[in-house]
Amino acid sequence: MDERTRRTDDEATPNFRPIAPAPIIETRRRRAGRAVVGLIVLIGILFGTYELVHTFRTTQPAAGRSQQLAAAQSVGAATVGQGDIRVVVNALGTVTPLATVTVQTQIDGQLLSVGFTEGQLVKKGDFLAQIDPRPFELQQAQFEGQLARDQGVLAQAQVDLARYKKLSEQNSIAQQQYEDQVYIVQQDQGTVKLDQAQIDQQKLNVLYCHIVSPVTGRVGLRLVDPGNYVQTGNSTGIAVVTQMQPITVIFPVPEDDLPEIMPQLTAGTPLQVLVYDRANVKLLATGLVSALDSQIDTTTGTVKVRAQFDNTDNALFPNQFVNAQLLVRTLTNVITVPTAAIQRGAPGTYVYVINANDTVSARPISVGPTDGPMAHVKSGLSVGERVVVDGTDRLRDGAHVTVPTGGSPSPAAAAPANPDQAPAAAPAPSGPTPDAAGPAGPAGTRNPAGQPHTRDHSQNRRNNSGQ
Repeated sequence: MDERTRRTDDEATPNFRPIAPAPIIETRRRRAGRAVVGLIVLIGILFGTYELVHTFRTTQPAAGRSQQLAAAQSVGAATVGQGDIRVVVNALGTVTPLATVTVQTQIDGQLLSVGFTEGQLVKKGDFLAQIDPRPFELQQAQFEGQLARDQGVLAQAQVDLARYKKLSEQNSIAQQQYEDQVYIVQQDQGTVKLDQAQIDQQKLNVLYCHIVSPVTGRVGLRLVDPGNYVQTGNSTGIAVVTQMQPITVIFPVPEDDLPEIMPQLTAGTPLQVLVYDRANVKLLATGLVSALDSQIDTTTGTVKVRAQFDNTDNALFPNQFVNAQLLVRTLTNVITVPTAAIQRGAPGTYVYVINANDTVSARPISVGPTDGPMAHVKSGLSVGERVVVDGTDRLRDGAHVTVPTGGSPSPAAAAPANPDQAPAAAPAPSGPTPDAAGPAGPAGTRNPAGQPHTRDHSQNRRNNSGQ
């Protein structure tokens, strides 16, 4: 057998070498899928357990809140009554004196002395300062001598005139000579008058050297010391005298209030003005309206009012900022309710009325002017009804309430004892702020932002919110 035949047989013989088995891919994929399914099931079990526990915990507080809301709430109450309500215009004013005079010299000269103490109260005509009068006294003596000479010339001219008149009647002199003498006498008379005027001018200058107070008031700080040379062109002056009694307060009022103010001023009805300090607590003075400005300020829409005060106790000081209250009119025997009971929300202005079965109902009302802690109710309430004044934050329509003993003050007790006292601020609402589950108004109404409505105790500058 040759080489080719042997090679061919060898190639045709099958290869019996062992072959490595293929990797078991399918088995591994099945195990990974089972692990993922098991993990998902475990996560589901854990999540379900968490939800059950969380639901169980949150159910108990919700039930507690429901029981709390169902329980009666302790509130403060007040009885609706009748009374007088003042319609007042509130404004910021400035104390303005009737006269503020800067004492200045009317002549030039040296200031010799000052006759006042800084801050002293002086009367009209009291001595304030002295300027050296000697230069003017010398000029006065000079003009007096000139007057004496000119008076002699005039007397001589008058004698010649009388003589020429007789001669003219006898035709002894020319008529022109007589007429010339008449004009000479008139010229000498004019010279004498001029000399007399110059003398009077110097007397006036000597009088100006003695400076007196032009008004009754308080002298301010001294502006010039003795020894200085003062001149009429100096605008500083020697001192400032301010009239203190009487004194005025100027304050602006809205132009919308003029229809109520003008008829009373035209009829001569005195309008009372109360002035309080800067903190609007202490009553400083009581006066009357004395004048009204002639035009409205277009930038602010207000008109200035001047009120005059006696100020006998000097409680008002010039340029002091005060709070003015102009009493426009008084509403008598009207239905009144404490301002603390008034709520504002989506249905408008309302109050919580306490029913006979100790439940509350939200009732819309129409509010008129406000006078301190009391407000005028135009409609919606009757005399004798009880309203909630404290604890309204968590109330809802139909909620049960309890009023502690002595918790229903009468309207007279809520009103200020003295009408001249400053109006007290509305009390802040008591209790915590209602949460999302609590109501904020009638039937649980809320504003568009989802927040509960709260009471609005802010008052307009003119406390006539219902008009």
